[in-house]
Amino acid sequence: MKLSKKYISYLWWAIALALFIAMPSLVSDSRLKILGKCLSLGIVALGIDLSWGFTGLLSLGQGIFFSLGGYAIAMFLQLNSLKEGIPEFFGLYGVRELPFFWEPFKSPLFTLIAIWLIPGLIAGLIGYLVFRNRIKGVYFSILTQAALLVFFNFFNGQQKLINGTNGLPTPNTILFGTMVGDPLIQKYFYYLSGILVILFYLFSKWLVSKRFGSILIGIRDDEPRIRFSGYNPVLFKTLIFAFAGCLAGISGALFTVQADLISPQYMRVPFSIEMVIWVAVGGRGTLLGAILGAFFIRLGESFVQGLIPGGWIFIQGGLFILVVTILPEGVIGWINNGGPRNLLTRFGVKRFIATYPSLEANKKEGI
Repeated sequence: MKLSKKYISYLWWAIALALFIAMPSLVSDSRLKILGKCLSLGIVALGIDLSWGFTGLLSLGQGIFFSLGGYAIAMFLQLNSLKEGIPEFFGLYGVRELPFFWEPFKSPLFTLIAIWLIPGLIAGLIGYLVFRNRIKGVYFSILTQAALLVFFNFFNGQQKLINGTNGLPTPNTILFGTMVGDPLIQKYFYYLSGILVILFYLFSKWLVSKRFGSILIGIRDDEPRIRFSGYNPVLFKTLIFAFAGCLAGISGALFTVQADLISPQYMRVPFSIEMVIWVAVGGRGTLLGAILGAFFIRLGESFVQGLIPGGWIFIQGGLFILVVTILPEGVIGWINNGGPRNLLTRFGVKRFIATYPSLEANKKEGI
């Protein structure tokens, strides 16, 4: 009895869910932390896929919003670890009073809101200023990268306010009634990362299946037609870019707690480009491909770096070349379009045989 594609899909989802639930019992605490970080990165990849894959907005500055979410949770944990006084690093620079913008982060409620709201508002502001002037394509990408460099230089130079280039560690403080360094809290964040990835994936899937998603695709393929149809592309592009910023902030917060540190290095250009590679390799415009690309590429990086320090950059470059030349729709897009059955065609083998009929005849005759 041959199973339909629908039931095969359900089977794969069931296997993935079972592995997700059982993983804390199968791996060590250190490996579980790596898996949790990889899962959290799937959230920022979802946002990039919504803005780039569905709307055509290639942002090279998502590291801004990712880091803002990370700094928000790190500031809260720094303050939450104190019985009195101010974080220790301030004393190194002669600061005696807590800067005013740190004060709200004493509140867990404010921090939970700030993690996604601050990145979302900044993304929305940047997006609106760019989109209202009808800047798009490569110029939009250049502007987001320029904004990334501005934020990097600002955060990197603020030693007295946020410890500058050293970044903010997440102290071993009490969270949810448990010490942050306790293996139990890591299980919490592993499951939280996975659950949020699933929820945001389902929400994104629902979003793009509605008229809103059709308008996003219309903007990507033919923006003037959308404008002539009575829709305002500026509004839709600003909304989706702001939502991508919110997702990046949440991803950054989850990643920071599990990585034990946030620093301006996550605002460097290579990290934001790496995010785009995750989505491109996984499958732009597929949502699931973005998550899988982020998870497996980052997981592969941690594995390779342990074996061949510095070797991952060459593998990553090779993956990007492969996607650009052979699999422009990414791995998931390739599977959806025939998968292994059309592999030879991707390398031009069948086209070569068709050009020289004698080779085809020899093939049939067994020569």
